[in-house]
Amino acid sequence: MILSFTDKLIIFAYLLISLGIGIYMSRRAGKGMSDFFLGGRKLPWYIAGTSMVATTFAADTPLAVTELVAQNGVAGNWLWWNMVFGGMLTVFFFAKLWRRSGIMTDAEFVSIRYAGKPANFLRGFRAVYIGIVMNVVVIAWVNLAMVKILKVIFPELTIFGYSEFSLAGIVISSQLVVTAGMMLFTAIYSSLSGLSGVSFTDSFQFLIAMTGSVVLAIFAVNHEKVGGLSGLSEKISDSALQFFPSVGEKTESGVLTLSLTALIAYLGVQWWASWYPGAEPGGGGYVAQRMMSAKNEKHSLLATLWFQIAHFALRPWPWIVAALAALVLYPDAADKGATYVMLIRDVLPSGFTGLLLAAFLAAFMSTLASQTVWGTSYIINDLYKPYLKKNASDKTYLRVSRITTFLLMLFALIVTTQFDRISDAWKFVLTMSAGIGSVLLLRWFWWRINAWSELSAMLAPYVIYPVLKYGFKLDVLNGDFEICLIIIALWSSIVWVSITFLTKPEDNEKLKSFYTKVHPSAKGWAPIASQLPDIKADIGYGRSFVNWALGVGAVLSALFGTGKLLFVGTGTGMIFYGITIVFILLIIRNLAKSEEKDKM
Repeated sequence: MILSFTDKLIIFAYLLISLGIGIYMSRRAGKGMSDFFLGGRKLPWYIAGTSMVATTFAADTPLAVTELVAQNGVAGNWLWWNMVFGGMLTVFFFAKLWRRSGIMTDAEFVSIRYAGKPANFLRGFRAVYIGIVMNVVVIAWVNLAMVKILKVIFPELTIFGYSEFSLAGIVISSQLVVTAGMMLFTAIYSSLSGLSGVSFTDSFQFLIAMTGSVVLAIFAVNHEKVGGLSGLSEKISDSALQFFPSVGEKTESGVLTLSLTALIAYLGVQWWASWYPGAEPGGGGYVAQRMMSAKNEKHSLLATLWFQIAHFALRPWPWIVAALAALVLYPDAADKGATYVMLIRDVLPSGFTGLLLAAFLAAFMSTLASQTVWGTSYIINDLYKPYLKKNASDKTYLRVSRITTFLLMLFALIVTTQFDRISDAWKFVLTMSAGIGSVLLLRWFWWRINAWSELSAMLAPYVIYPVLKYGFKLDVLNGDFEICLIIIALWSSIVWVSITFLTKPEDNEKLKSFYTKVHPSAKGWAPIASQLPDIKADIGYGRSFVNWALGVGAVLSALFGTGKLLFVGTGTGMIFYGITIVFILLIIRNLAKSEEKDKM
């Protein structure tokens, strides 16, 4: 594909604005650790929340949704839509607690909740395991998606006349070299500006990415072979347009049909049991980082609520519509995910191609910047500072942070060259973290959980995984994924609960310190709360559960309402939107009442 002058101008303008925001915001980042990693805890809810959404909008996301729709119809998206249940728990139960904790990273939570050598080990282990290992795998996954996009759009791309290079025995494609250049560009502005710059750049990039997604969906559905929404509805089977999965045997109709085991795994276990970047039970990772960077507890809650609404209700439909159009235009394509990129190549006129490429760059760079700033915060705040150089100046830590940003990018690039296909990586992450979710949820609300609880929950899956795979010959990541997920979650839960009662509680003074700082509900902290009668604990968790149910209902109603407007009719769609509005008004009323009670 040859880009026109207009296309190149749009891409250049996007890069220039992104760099400009980073340079402008660099003044805030240079003041100290809190300014660099948390934006001085002054981010408004709409910036913090939009930054969360932009981070989850990676270059691979539209391709993954396209593949889900091709395999299982619209209902295939329940494989990630189920996470709205856990996301809404974060909004109404954990957002305020994270902001109230006063920590810099979710790994630092360990130091205020637990004590002694087990806590020290756990904090360092989390910093390495999640901040480096898991973080690099996620970045490599996103890098591979970007390489795939470039290979479809620019299959003949060469650099200095070569389409491939060999370095230390590793074959490097020209598309990977371009991706490495974008990584370097992202490292420059993110290392300059820290979280403030990344968050404001994320907001701009999300606007570009969403605009591009909508534009592509419009051009794709109006292609002469598709014939608009009415033509698309006629050419796609009714089963492919169903919103809800049915329970039964797999059919060839295009609709996602689940066994009872799979239904239990996805809708009854996965969303609370497993750790996954951006959907951690109780919040965590870059989501916790944004919650802790908000102006106050109210902004933290609103940021997370906006994230859930935009993530589940706003983003999916442009991708889904484009994916359905791709089924019509490329029925025989072997790589269904790549058909999304083929649409960019084949249906867009000059100028709009540049916009879509800028949109993919925005999706790629926003995720990359957030992952590196978040990962660097772990490395500096939870590894380098507490264990390697305790009493250095903020200036020293900031300098090391910027160097670490580039090193993390380099490490991720090296890992990218070692993978040809990591499409099962998310299943591996979900499986090997099954069971930790319940600890992450309960550690805020139950005094008895200790560092050994969390350590055992993290390590338990690695004990049973080889037993299932080699002892029982189960296909853990594919054919037997759902049943293995349930087994590992049950096993891990039994292990961590047993270890909790077999080991001593945390030091009483540490528990009192945590309760004084965070003051969660007194019900799960009764032995500690009785020692601190003057501490005003949170109340109104019954109303929080109501808000959680209303929030889930509002998001799903908005999601289905848009689909009904597109494919069924205005009347049905407006009914769903009406439900959304009513639920949101009830949430606003409940939040106002809770705020009044807190002031009493």
